[in-house]
Amino acid sequence: MPVSATSSELIYRSLKDGGVRLISALPETWLVHLIRLADDDPEMHLVRLAKEEEGVGLSAGAHLAGVKSAMLMQNHGFLASINGIVSCAQLYRIPLLLLISARGEFGERDPWQTEGGGVTAHVLTALRIPFRYLARADDVQRRIAQAQTLAYSASRPVALLLQRDLMWEEA
Repeated sequence: MPVSATSSELIYRSLKDGGVRLISALPETWLVHLIRLADDDPEMHLVRLAKEEEGVGLSAGAHLAGVKSAMLMQNHGFLASINGIVSCAQLYRIPLLLLISARGEFGERDPWQTEGGGVTAHVLTALRIPFRYLARADDVQRRIAQAQTLAYSASRPVALLLQRDLMWEEA
């Protein structure tokens, strides 16, 4: 599988180092190793979602219980979760750490990914959700820590867009 196990392990380790103990996700190609790592780790609670918006409620509840969480999703999952993000996390000032696989960019082979990928950054900007692209392994730990710091200091959602150069190993 061309999804980078090395980058996935680096992302996962950085989440754990930041104190994340609950991860919510739906199956997604670029996130497969991250989901497996969470599932195999007895110190992590992985919640498999039926739809991404459920993750907002889980992360809100985790925050109120003092547990750090992260939501793993792809572009279309982010777009599907906007109602929960706006009407729960933004309204009630709940920190959310969103890791979004940035599908639909240069090199995308799946045509169904291109439309959602083309609007994700614009929607994040319109919702005033701070975000950064994550394309290099040597930026992972620092950017995840910075995103968590901002999410908790500002009590708001923040997003990291996981790019192809980080998540994909061309065969």
